[in-house]
This record gives sequence, C-alpha cells and structure tokens, in this order.
Amino acid sequence: MSKSIVFTGKNECAVIEKDRVELSPDSVRIRTTNSLMSTGTETIVLGRKFAPGTHWDNWVKYPFFPGYAIIGEVVECGAEVMELKKGVRVAARAGHGSEHVAPEAECYAVPESLDPMQAVWFALSKISFMGVKAGKVGLGSRVLVIGGGPIGQMALRLCVAAGAEKVVLVDMLKERLDLARAGGATSVIGKPLDQALEELEFACGGKPQIVIDSTGNAKVFETALKSAADRGTVVVLGDTGVPGEQHLTSDVITRGLHIVGAHDGHCDAEWTEARIVNLFFSLLERGRINMDGMNTHVFSPDQAIEAYDLAETKRAETMGVVFDWQRG
Repeated sequence: MSKSIVFTGKNECAVIEKDRVELSPDSVRIRTTNSLMSTGTETIVLGRKFAPGTHWDNWVKYPFFPGYAIIGEVVECGAEVMELKKGVRVAARAGHGSEHVAPEAECYAVPESLDPMQAVWFALSKISFMGVKAGKVGLGSRVLVIGGGPIGQMALRLCVAAGAEKVVLVDMLKERLDLARAGGATSVIGKPLDQALEELEFACGGKPQIVIDSTGNAKVFETALKSAADRGTVVVLGDTGVPGEQHLTSDVITRGLHIVGAHDGHCDAEWTEARIVNLFFSLLERGRINMDGMNTHVFSPDQAIEAYDLAETKRAETMGVVFDWQRG
C-alpha cells in the first residue's frame, strides 16, 4: 500500500491508502522523499475558487489528487528501462504520494550535488521559465515582476540568470521583498502597483519593456498594461480563476502593447520539459540561482490538513511548503 493526499470535495482534504500500481516494462517505481505544494494552484482547487465554465471548472473533479512535483528514489525498474537504475534520485511530475510509478522518459535524474529540498522546485521553475521565455527576456532587458509568491520568485531568478539588466519586483509583503533581493532583484517596491508607477520607472531606468504578472489576481491586469513601455510585452503568467474580470485598456491600442499568455503546458520541440528541468538543475549546480530561504515550512503527509490551512489563511508567511515523505 502507498499513501496519497486527496481533496475529497470543496475544502475537504484527507490522506488515504492506495493499492500499489503495477510496474510496466518502460516505467520505474519511485519512493518519494519530498514533494512541493503549489500553493496558488492547490488552494484554488481545494477551495474551488474559480468561475463556472473556466478551464479550472472543467479540470477539477473530486476526488482530486493534488501536487505535481516530487523528488524520490528509484526502487524498481521495468524490463525495458534503459538509463535509470535502482538508487538513482529522480524528479517527476506526480502528486503528493509516498510512491509512484512513472515512465522512464518522464523522470529526470537529479545531480547528486543538489539538495533535494531545492531540486523539488523544478516544476514551479518550469512554469516560471515559460513566462520568461514568452516575454523574450534576455541580455539588457528591463523587467517588472508583479507578485513575489513562488512563481514570481522563480521568474525573477530566471530573469536574472538570463542576463536582464533591471529586474524589479513589486509586492506588499516585506518577507517576499527580502527573498527577491536575495534572488538578485535590482530593486523591490513594497506598494500596490497602481501607487508605484513613478517609482517603478525610476528603478527600471524607464518603463519596463517586459511585465510578468505572476499574481493570478484579475484586478492587477489593467495596471500591468499601464506599467509597460510603449510596444512592450505583458506576460500573463499567473492563472486567474476568474478571467472574465481581466479587462483590456486603451493602452493596448494606443501604445501597441503585446499580451502573451504563458502556461506549464507550452513546451515545444526545442524547449521540452526535460531540457527545461535539466537547465534548472544546471543553474542550481553552477550557483546561477539562489534558493536560500525559499522553503519556509516542512510538514509530514499526515499534517496535510494543517499544511493547506496554513497556505490558505497565512499566505504571507509561506513560500515553499514541502511534504517530507520520510516522516510518514
């Protein structure tokens, strides 16, 4: 038997036992060591905080097994597995559970030098990478990141690694601003965006060419458009549950703005998931990304209800919320 965290209904969470999945020839069995909560996505799903008819509404059916980032050890290999061996540490896109069976092609070896508590950020890093890629961030770019939650923090770090000249993060919470500084932000602003436009322009040396909205807050969208430079790009990276509340403004037409959506699923032939994950591991190994302080809480799986309550009610105190499967 294995254990899994499950949402059995709106605001209902439990830890259940499941039968072991049979191993197919091309798959491996993974014993999970730790998994990272995606606090934004998972609290939206648990609280069913989205409008009817949205893609969220079509996706979320209970029972719902949350999570999509685990680190674990290969404990068994199918007969056709070619590269992975027993004892190898891997990353996989799987839910919060003590054991998983996954195709070898969807498992990524984690370098031995990496701390698994940092490596477990691989999935959120991939999501943030899509925003940085969509915005075409590169050497000398002026970038604004709106929101200092997990996705915003990772987007900031990837912009720095990509060679952006100015990377400014706007958020109201001091703890998030401190993490942004540690991650390489050239400036941070602790005000609502609509009250920070003049300060932002000074910090960027002009209006930002690229604005990455990581908040998932529909009301931020209008100010995000206003904050961008003429002919600039606004990347919608935070996935709101109420897209009908995101309103266009005259800035789009009069100033020739580009609006582009970014999503976890936007891989292509060049940027596959494997390439993005391995790039993240490489950047960690070379010290190009600073993850110090990014994990704020560690829970045993049996504390799942407490963990989700914290993520929902004390969002200001959380960043990386990790389930340690070696505890239970």
